[in-house]
Amino acid sequence: MAENKIDTLINRIMDVTGIHSQSELAKELGINRSGITHARNKNRIPDNWIVRLYRRYRLNPQWIETGIGKVFLNTETSDDVMFKQVPKVEARLSAGTGSFECGENVSEFLSFQASWLSKKGSPASMVAMEVFGRSMEPVLREGDTVLIDQSRTRILAGAIYAVGVDDTILVKRLEKLPDRLALLSENTDFQPIYISMDEVSKVRILGKVIWSCREYR
Repeated sequence: MAENKIDTLINRIMDVTGIHSQSELAKELGINRSGITHARNKNRIPDNWIVRLYRRYRLNPQWIETGIGKVFLNTETSDDVMFKQVPKVEARLSAGTGSFECGENVSEFLSFQASWLSKKGSPASMVAMEVFGRSMEPVLREGDTVLIDQSRTRILAGAIYAVGVDDTILVKRLEKLPDRLALLSENTDFQPIYISMDEVSKVRILGKVIWSCREYR
C-alpha cells in the first residue's frame, strides 16, 4: 500500500504549529473537516494548503511536502526565523499565599526556538513569570520561572495552571470534581483549595504552565 502523504503532512504540520486536531487544522486551512478526508482519499496535497500554511505560519513549502530544508521561511534574518522572544512580566505567580503583584510591565525577554514553541501551543499567547512560595515544591520552587500559554484555558485534569482568584494569582494543579474545582499543591504542608461550582465564575484560568526553569545561585 502506498504511503498516505496527507497523514505524513498532517503530523508534520501539527508538530510545529501546535495544532492539536484535524478539526483545528481544517479551520486554519479555511476548509471543512470533510476536505481533509477528501484529500486523504486522493492521497494528494492540495496546493492551496501549502499557500495557506506559508501565509499563516511562514512554513517552507518544500519542508511541508518533503520534511527537508528549513521549517520556516522569512524575509528577515535567520535569527527571526529560528527564535522568538517571550516577555517575562513583573507579575509573580504565587505558589502559596498568593500575590498581589499583578503588574504587566515586561522586565525582560526570554528567547526560545520558534519551532519548539509552536509544538507547545500558541507562541503569541505566551508569557513568562516568576514563582514564589513553597506550595508547589518540589516540582516548582520559589524563584523558578514558568512559561504560560494564555490560550490554553481549558482545564486538563492534573495539569498546572496559573489562576486568578479575586486579586490573587496562584499556580496550582487543577482537578474538576463533580461539585467543585480543586486547586492542589504539591507540598503536603498546604491544604487543597476548593472552589464550589457557584463560585467557579470568580476563578480566572490565566493559562497552562508548559515549561519551567530554575536558576541556581
